[in-house]
Amino acid sequence: MKKRKRMRILMVCLGNICRSPIAEGVLKAKAAAAGLDWNIESAGTEKYHIGKPPHQFSQKICTTHGIDISEQRARRFTPADLTGYDLVYAMADDVLDQVRRISGPNADYSHVKLFLDELEPGSGKSVPDPWYGDEAGYIGVYDMIAACCDAVIKNHSPAAAQTT
Repeated sequence: MKKRKRMRILMVCLGNICRSPIAEGVLKAKAAAAGLDWNIESAGTEKYHIGKPPHQFSQKICTTHGIDISEQRARRFTPADLTGYDLVYAMADDVLDQVRRISGPNADYSHVKLFLDELEPGSGKSVPDPWYGDEAGYIGVYDMIAACCDAVIKNHSPAAAQTT
């Protein structure tokens, strides 16, 4: 029997302190619960917060759901990330544009897409950036990300591959 390679997934937002760290933490937890040995990480297209932990409200909403993301540190997305991951999810359309700008016109974008398109294919919807609001905004963002992470697992687990 052929051994399946380990899925590598990258979540990308602007500063890598709000949306993508939540998505990394939630998908890691859900993948582990599903028995999936996936490598899930996150990055940001901007350099504002390199080396810093996730936003306090990102950490708080994850902790509320039993997920500890306090050890994560923001890093910047690089062109090499396109070849280092099987799936690259942009949290928003402006982030997707930045991924393309950073990586250049000749890069392979076949495995790069908007995160919420996993839940609603072709919707073009973005995860709102909660950084501009108060703590309450992080609750809706968490719920949106959690639902989409369920879709990622459903669509990309080995069981899904066997039915397609």
